[in-house]
Amino acid sequence: MQHMGARSTKEISTSKPRGIRLGASWIASAPPSVQSEFLDSLVESELKALPFLFEFWALEHQLPPDGDWRSWLIMGGRGAGKTRAGAEWVRSLVEGAGPSDPGKARRIALVGETFDQAREVMVFGESGILAVCPPDRKPEWIAGRKMLVWPNGATAQVLSAHDPDALRGLQFDGLWADELAKWRKAEEAWDMLQFGLRLGDDPRACVTTTPRNVKVLTDLLERDSTVVTHAPTSANRANLASGFLEEVQRRYAGTRLGRQELDGVLLADAEGALWTSAGLEAARVAKVPELSRIVVAVDPSAAAKGAGDACGIVVVGAVTEGPPQDWRAYVLEDATVHGASPLEWAKAAVDAFRRHGADRMVAEVNQGGAMVEAVVRQVEPLVPFRSVHAARGKVARAEPAAALYEQGRVRHAAAMSNLEDQMCQMTHLGYLGSGSPDRVDALVWALHELMIEPAGKWRQPRLRVL
Repeated sequence: MQHMGARSTKEISTSKPRGIRLGASWIASAPPSVQSEFLDSLVESELKALPFLFEFWALEHQLPPDGDWRSWLIMGGRGAGKTRAGAEWVRSLVEGAGPSDPGKARRIALVGETFDQAREVMVFGESGILAVCPPDRKPEWIAGRKMLVWPNGATAQVLSAHDPDALRGLQFDGLWADELAKWRKAEEAWDMLQFGLRLGDDPRACVTTTPRNVKVLTDLLERDSTVVTHAPTSANRANLASGFLEEVQRRYAGTRLGRQELDGVLLADAEGALWTSAGLEAARVAKVPELSRIVVAVDPSAAAKGAGDACGIVVVGAVTEGPPQDWRAYVLEDATVHGASPLEWAKAAVDAFRRHGADRMVAEVNQGGAMVEAVVRQVEPLVPFRSVHAARGKVARAEPAAALYEQGRVRHAAAMSNLEDQMCQMTHLGYLGSGSPDRVDALVWALHELMIEPAGKWRQPRLRVL
């Protein structure tokens, strides 16, 4: 695992104070008497304005870099303050010296993966534009036009990246793109937005995202016109709920998922990985056809409740009409549970079975033997159940499943980051992640049940000669 830095981008350190933020840092660490003296020195209008002087309060990664750049990429962990930085950057573009005075930009595009996500996070969210604007400069939300309108006439159009063709013909002088790395059609949407970013003297884009190893993000990092700021979740600990940081660090610290989601680090695929991030991105589909069979595969944990590995539970369906080369599988859900007792994971598996109208449950019994089926039947006595026993190593079992992906015969119906994270750590030499690849094991058993074993038994139907 290696950090994928931007070889040709300019990266801004988060360790040095910059500009007016030095004052906020100094006051925050000063004795109460000094803090009181500072506040007492401000007149009423200054006190009212102080909460809206973002440069005074901002963390270093939340401030736009100086210099000539086209795109500012803010990569950070969950809760690192990316949304607030994006909203404040929009403010800095549209606001002038007075409420009615023009700013640097007049037409902004606010783009999220879907319209609902853009509206609820970028506009109405706790760190969204409406929350950070001062009362005399707060824009009005025009729901019918999906637009914000400021007192000075500046506008921000809320757009969805879900349909890149709908972005054709638009033009603007500022762009805020949120969670670019998780857009389903990121490359196509980003290309259309670049054609629209053409108004004004200096059109610029701000991208706020948790990093994922996808082409649109790695391409953006490679450009000389991109600058980067970065921060982990812990950088914004003062604004996070009590206990949140401790809990997620306890559970995910040191894992690949933790480095990505908490440290905000862009990770390359493991060398020799059976699956790659790019391949999994290409395997996503928005619509699942009518399926011939659906199975729920279970990789039980042998550990006691609250300890050890998770119980992998993955739901996969398949279309198995015609010869095996025409068969297609669809990963429907990762329903894995962590730290559950046998009865709890059995209930979770049965719930997934019912939720998807599955035809069979498949479970590995190497660790639990007959107990595995017995505990499932405590929850649902009539569930069609098949026990499977691992006679070969994990890599040997996983390689035929990985081959199905290479052939384009397996698709993911939704983003399943935990499962996909494990998949990208499964290599020809073994699993490089922490713990056990419980989710991958369950996935592999499902594909063996639906695709691999039946294909080995399939025979071309003979034609009867009359």
